[in-house]
Amino acid sequence: MGIEQLKKLRQITGISMIECKKALEESQGSIEKALEILHRQGKIKAQKKAERETGEGIIESYIHSNGKVGVLLELNCETDFVARNPDFKELAHELCLQIAAMAPQYIKPEDVPREFLDGERKIYREQFSGSGKPAHIIEEIVEGKLKKYCEEISLLPQSFVKDEQKSIQDVINDYILKLGENITVKRFVGFSIKTH
Repeated sequence: MGIEQLKKLRQITGISMIECKKALEESQGSIEKALEILHRQGKIKAQKKAERETGEGIIESYIHSNGKVGVLLELNCETDFVARNPDFKELAHELCLQIAAMAPQYIKPEDVPREFLDGERKIYREQFSGSGKPAHIIEEIVEGKLKKYCEEISLLPQSFVKDEQKSIQDVINDYILKLGENITVKRFVGFSIKTH
């Protein structure tokens, strides 16, 4: 374990030198493993970085081999240095693959338009209208279904196709910890040619 590794870990995490040193010793000098250890111990949180401005980034594209599905994604970070990092580019590519596979329509559930939700709510209520259930129970069921639906059509809460134990937000948080900067999905668009 060198002083440079210690400085780098301290810079990434912002936690004390003593905690960084302990984690590096436990990980036998691996910064990546030290970050995992600190994260597991709750010493660092990606949420602390989530408030920082993301004015840099990249545009990533993906076209499926059949030429019938494509994605354009703008992924933002804090500095041009991280934007050029291969790990950041890897994350952008993984997100494009996720969007191509799962076809989310929004970034987060809060982005789903209210008018759209009102229409879905009306449909769900009609489905339960003759069920004989009390109105307050129907409302709970409808709101639960709406919440689940919003999560399914939004990128960040979706299960990661390569590891269903993690949400896309979890994957992004892992990269925030790894790269030491806030990372945000600014926008994306998916294209697909429907075959009949």
